[in-house]
Amino acid sequence: MIVTLRPATADDLMLVGRLHQRSRIAAYSSFLPAAALAHPTPDAMGEYWVARWTYERADHRMTVAERDGTLVGFSYLGPDDEGAPDTGLLNAIHLEPTERGRGTGRELMVDALAAMRERGWRHAALWVLRDNARARRFYEGGGWQPTGLERDEMIGDAHTPQLRYGRRL
Repeated sequence: MIVTLRPATADDLMLVGRLHQRSRIAAYSSFLPAAALAHPTPDAMGEYWVARWTYERADHRMTVAERDGTLVGFSYLGPDDEGAPDTGLLNAIHLEPTERGRGTGRELMVDALAAMRERGWRHAALWVLRDNARARRFYEGGGWQPTGLERDEMIGDAHTPQLRYGRRL
């Protein structure tokens, strides 16, 4: 029952999308309406990752986590378009809902931070939904701190205030 991490391949992307949608519903359903989380469908989320991977794979990195050969999580990182050139952006860590609290998210975060250091970045940033208390505790436990920057994005038809977090590498 060991979790292994490996670089994602194009063959993983539809599974990543389906997992991403399940993860969003589990993580956000306590503070976002069901209608906002109903779209995209799991297959549409997979198609989103196929398209995104096509144009970002040169400078982004996706890592998948597998438990007993089954995809249970992923991380995605790349350059920070809003920050300094020495800053990497952790775009996502998502897990199967049953995987939460088992250490897989922490393994993905540690791996992502190491990959950022290997790329020569000195700082890391991420955006987290303000109302996602569990994720905020997770990141704060990993040494991330709010920077004071905020933005508002849409998930479906729901406004989602987000907080920017950062840390030194």
